[in-house]
This record gives sequence, C-alpha cells and structure tokens, in this order.
Amino acid sequence: MVPIYKISLFLLCLLSITACKNKPIDVYDDFEAPSLKNIWSTDRMESHSFEIQSQIKRKGKSAAKITLRTGDVVEAGNDSSLASERDELEEISSLESVNDITYEYQFSMFLPDSFPVVNTRLIIAQWKEKCPASYCSDDSPIIAIRYRSGKLFITLNTDSGRQKLFETSEEIKNRWLDFRFQIKFSKHADGKIIAFLNEKNIINYDGIRSYSEIRGYDSEHNRYYFKMGLYRDRMPEPMCIYIDEYSKKEMIK
Repeated sequence: MVPIYKISLFLLCLLSITACKNKPIDVYDDFEAPSLKNIWSTDRMESHSFEIQSQIKRKGKSAAKITLRTGDVVEAGNDSSLASERDELEEISSLESVNDITYEYQFSMFLPDSFPVVNTRLIIAQWKEKCPASYCSDDSPIIAIRYRSGKLFITLNTDSGRQKLFETSEEIKNRWLDFRFQIKFSKHADGKIIAFLNEKNIINYDGIRSYSEIRGYDSEHNRYYFKMGLYRDRMPEPMCIYIDEYSKKEMIK
C-alpha cells in the first residue's frame, strides 16, 4: 500500500505541472541583454545579421538591429512566388497562438533614412498559420505588415484571398513605429484584429482569421506563429531595421 504522503506529493507535483502548462502567455523583451532571450528562434536568420546595439533605441540603453544582405536564408521561388531571402526573429513553438484566445502584441520598429524604397515584396512582421501539409506551406501570412514603394500597409489573407486593412503613404523612416495588435484567430466569423500605430487606432476588423482544412490546415488544432525582421524578394541592396520593446500576452476575459 502506497503511503498517503507519497500520494499527496505526487498529486501536488501533477497539479504544479498542469498549472505551468496552462499558465497564460506573458513575455517581454527590451533587448537590453547582450544576447537574445530564449523566447526567440533564429532558424530563419544568419548569425552575423543580428546585433544588440546602443546607438538607436526606443527605450533603455539598447535595441536589436537586423541587417539583411543578399543571399541570407534563401528560399527558392515557384510558380506563385519569386525567390526570397530573410533575416527574421521567430517566436519559439511554446509561444505559438491558438484559436479562440485573444493575444496582445506590442513592438517598436525603426527604419533609418538609408532604408531603400523599392517596388518589391517586403514584410517586416507577420503572423503565419502553421501548415501540417507540404502543399500549403507557401501560403501567404494571415496578417502581414508590409513596406513597398514608400507605403506601409497591413494585409489579411484567408481562403477568400488578400485584402488590405490599412495603408499610409506618410513618411515612416527615421522615426519609431510603435505597433500594438489585439488578435483573436478563428476559423469562424468571431475572429478579430484591433491594431494601433503610435497610439492611433488603425484597424477594427471582425471575421475569419484562419485558412481552412480545404487548403490542408488542421481546423481543430490551428496554431499561429509570429515573426519580425526583414523578408523580401531577392535583391542586391542591403537593408537594416531596428526593433525594441516587444511583448506578447494573453488577454484575460
């Protein structure tokens, strides 16, 4: 017969593990440490392309700088997409989002005066739906912040195609862009996106925030991951972007 105290200890450990697994996401990175926090994966980044620097920062003493050079993390093109290259920070798998929970993301970005203005695909932040099948892996991000031909815009992609949720032709270089998003991913019409840029409300959108099983996705266990940095069609000119004050948390009802 197992002693009662051992049973109690086992149940206490089990409850502790369960509590940790169910703990709401609440992470923050001010890029003040000399190296990256363990909330990030750098699988989509060349090690020489990332640095912590102190010349340009949103708050504190330092911020991240990402420099994309031609040939960094190349992905071959196909019938629907040109060849691409990237240097991006990606949240680790344990921080991925799921359906029907509202998450708030905040992050600040800075494009210097020298940032090239080109008519080519460029994404500086994106939310991708995790694809369990090979034939849906090239689908566009569900939500993307894009900069092209001097215009900053935010797009939404679902089975219905792409739509533009926000666009501005105002000069955005050489100043910090403070983004805040509240996102609820859903395969139903109860999904939502609320977005702010420098404290101004720029998006209020309700509707489907997911691809469907028709395209190869798992409609019951959808997962979504966030990336930020530089992702573009291949080109010879380098680009750099500064990032600071990132946070993600689950919004408690």
